[in-house]
Amino acid sequence: MRTCALLLALLTAGCASVAPVTGDAGRTDSPAQAPRSYADNIDLTGRISVRYQVNDKEEALHGGFTWTQNRDNTQVTLLSPLGQVIALIEIGRDGATLKQSGQPPRQAADVDALVEATLGWPLPISGLRDWLQGFAIDANGYRFIAQPPAAEVATRDGWRISYNTWQDTRPKRVDLERRTPQAGDVSIRLVIDTWQ
Repeated sequence: MRTCALLLALLTAGCASVAPVTGDAGRTDSPAQAPRSYADNIDLTGRISVRYQVNDKEEALHGGFTWTQNRDNTQVTLLSPLGQVIALIEIGRDGATLKQSGQPPRQAADVDALVEATLGWPLPISGLRDWLQGFAIDANGYRFIAQPPAAEVATRDGWRISYNTWQDTRPKRVDLERRTPQAGDVSIRLVIDTWQ
């Protein structure tokens, strides 16, 4: 009888300490548990929408973009809604080059300054190398990793980033906002259609 009572006590204690596995809790490939690491090489296409101000008047641009990066180089193509190239931006170890149809190429060491001076609105390409993948350095200098279903962060250089839509564990939509001296309140929406 004493053995039965001891066995019953051990079984009860064992059941209390083991949580049942339900749904995807035991899967390692579920989005909440899948590890995500930074990729040096990405190739993606998507859509871009930009709102900014010129002489206190609202301006808006809509179109597409392609983004290709590896460890040493980044190439960004901005496209009109009809698919025409608005600007081709190439960044390498020696600086950045921006090409537009019918104009001589422009070069600078700072790609972000080059883009803002040429287009009249900022596109933070140096930050987007990380931000498009959901990584950033926050305003306090800490590493930030966005996670589904939503995440927001303010960066050291004043951009507010919102990740509202996801494609598995990758950002699908990235919203950027910042107040700038040249273009006033700027908001940029990037929707990523394809990842490679």
